[in-house]
Amino acid sequence: MIRKAVVLLFLFVYAAFSQDDELLKKLKALPDVAEVTPIKADSMFKAGYELRIRQPLDHAVPGGKKFLQSVYVAHISYDRPVLFETEGYSASARSGGHARELTGILKSNQIVVEHRFFGKSCPDSLEWRYLTTKQAADDHHHITRLLKNIYKGKWVSSGTSKGGQTTLFYRYYYPQDVDASVPYVAPVNLSQEDPRIITWLRTVGTPEEREKIRNFQIAMLKREKEILPLMDTLAAGRKMTFSIGTATAYEYSVLEYPCAFWQYGSLTSSIPSLDVPADSMLRHLDKVASLRYYSDQGIKAFHPFQYQAYTEIGYYGYDITDFKGLLTAVTNPTNVILAPQNVELKFNPATMYNIYTWLRDNGSNIIYIYGEKDLWSATAMELSGKTNSIKMVHKGGCHRARIRDLSPEQKATISSALQQWLNLPSSELTMVPSPAR
Repeated sequence: MIRKAVVLLFLFVYAAFSQDDELLKKLKALPDVAEVTPIKADSMFKAGYELRIRQPLDHAVPGGKKFLQSVYVAHISYDRPVLFETEGYSASARSGGHARELTGILKSNQIVVEHRFFGKSCPDSLEWRYLTTKQAADDHHHITRLLKNIYKGKWVSSGTSKGGQTTLFYRYYYPQDVDASVPYVAPVNLSQEDPRIITWLRTVGTPEEREKIRNFQIAMLKREKEILPLMDTLAAGRKMTFSIGTATAYEYSVLEYPCAFWQYGSLTSSIPSLDVPADSMLRHLDKVASLRYYSDQGIKAFHPFQYQAYTEIGYYGYDITDFKGLLTAVTNPTNVILAPQNVELKFNPATMYNIYTWLRDNGSNIIYIYGEKDLWSATAMELSGKTNSIKMVHKGGCHRARIRDLSPEQKATISSALQQWLNLPSSELTMVPSPAR
């Protein structure tokens, strides 16, 4: 018996290594794959690799400048579905090898794509005009065409937040590339600074909650002279600098406070009394609306996102009605201050309008996941009933809303849709139990 067990174990290990070696050979043989490096992947996977794929800087000129884009492949089996994760920002070997929620549900292979102009996926020079929804979708289309030579089963695209937006953009430009899409908490903004977000902030939560938030902002602005020296000390300790000015960065953080508060599910019980020491007030502001966001270091890290926001995908501004006379450094509160400077930022409203109308009228096999109290639910996709797509809202949820947070009834609807769209038996889907309510 012992000898038989040893033989079986040997055969299992040999088969695993053989498949790993086979996959490595297949990946290296793909056109435009410049590098293949093993990565550590979660235990559900049998192998993991980082690919560095050659992409045209401008897909309209395929023979022109190129850059290398990072793509992370986590493998289970050639006959399993593929989750194609479109990151909106950077990715890494660690995040690329980490199993996503849908990967566990589908028992699928996983492909994670770092977005162009983020992380290691940057051209030698940042020619911003090539950072568009269409160019990014072209990147994804090229990657999908390559890897479908290996994975010939059903494909599901997904992403979270800006990654969820990217999922929708990819689906719009290449609707036949995948069989279904599951964007998480993905806004569909329709203007450079979408006013629906300010309107939403005026009604979210209870009047008492909104008043407590507003009173905290007012107190922070009234105590600005007292707090700014503390902010300078904090910044020095964290090696943050503020080229826009410490006072400007501070006032922007105060204006950002309710946006960040609702987006990430803060509780009004966490708001300190307005007469506590100034350092306690500053620590709370920093915890909710990170001061780093308006530092030179934070601004630079998000330059690619803000370029996209102010040329195509939209963002938001601030309502200063309640703070007139209290703002000394910020007179025109627009987040365009966060975008690359001395760069043309001409907004093209046609991009998001066309995407929105296509999703509304033709975007089938899409499951939209939102959190009820997430700031970005203000510009959530609205369904018309013209497609079979579904929208699920986590009641009371924030930007962290996931399928695991939904009710049993909502999960059953999602499970049924995935079974139908991917032609999978129910036994092949593993839905995480809903939390106690």
